Amino acid sequence: MPSPLVYAALASMGVFLACMALALPARSTDETEAPDKRPSRPGRTARVEATTLRERINQPFQAIADQSSYRRRLNGGLTLAEHLARANLKLRSSEFVMLQVAFLLLGAALALMRFGLGPQVVFGAVGAYLLPMRYIRHRQRQRHKAFSRQLPDTLSLLSNALKAGFSLPQALESVSRNTSPPISEELGRVIRETNLGTPLETALNNLVRRIGSEDLDLIVTAIVIQSAVGGNLARVLDSISHTIRQRIQVKGQISALTAQARASGWVITLLPFVVAGILYLITPAYFRPMFSERAGQAMLVLVLISIGIGNLFIRRIVNFRV
Repeated sequence: MPSPLVYAALASMGVFLACMALALPARSTDETEAPDKRPSRPGRTARVEATTLRERINQPFQAIADQSSYRRRLNGGLTLAEHLARANLKLRSSEFVMLQVAFLLLGAALALMRFGLGPQVVFGAVGAYLLPMRYIRHRQRQRHKAFSRQLPDTLSLLSNALKAGFSLPQALESVSRNTSPPISEELGRVIRETNLGTPLETALNNLVRRIGSEDLDLIVTAIVIQSAVGGNLARVLDSISHTIRQRIQVKGQISALTAQARASGWVITLLPFVVAGILYLITPAYFRPMFSERAGQAMLVLVLISIGIGNLFIRRIVNFRV
């Protein structure tokens, strides 16, 4: 059986390749020209080799990313590129897959060095593999909350711009210059898409898909209907802004009233796993009978079922849709 140092070396190599591929420069525009038209300057050969190395490293990971995105699209979900766009991370999908593989190897090596060859290696590898996507989800939630907080004030600015006589594209451009991220970034992207020839309706639908906000979907639907049948768009936006403000206020009240119950649910759910993990890391022999003995395995299954049922009941009690 290979020693733990071999697995650690493989994991370190994976992390090194991921960092190296991210650090290497991308192919520049002038390198796509014909060789006889490129100006010769020192260091060009080394840079071309570096970009070629990056492309060779990225190629298998890009194939994995494309296959994953294809399956996600068939199931009606978001692709990896769309997940990264929602999280506002400047990474290609192949680079994200590379980081996931590096985390998988590192988690497996650490579990192997600590516990030896066993099921812990699988759990460590899977847990580490899921960490980058958990981070992506966290950034998406934070960005979605920031977008939702800015939305009512942005609607007021947009309505005032329309009342001042601006057209809708001009109003969007004015609002994008006078707001802060993330709304300024997303509206700026909409403006760039329309300047490149994309219809405004398509650009706004792309914005809804990137953000995933129900309030924004309502706003875009109102804009599309108004462009088709006519009407006072500024008054419609004022009405939607008032509705969104009321919804945010109600959500804040519900969140304050259910904060204690939600905290209790998290503590009750996570405390057994934290205590068990600490005991297993400190003294593996003390906790090993829970996995090796049949009675311990039955108790673990019963505990997991009980924790899942309790967490489900608490989430159903404190979860309200506004």
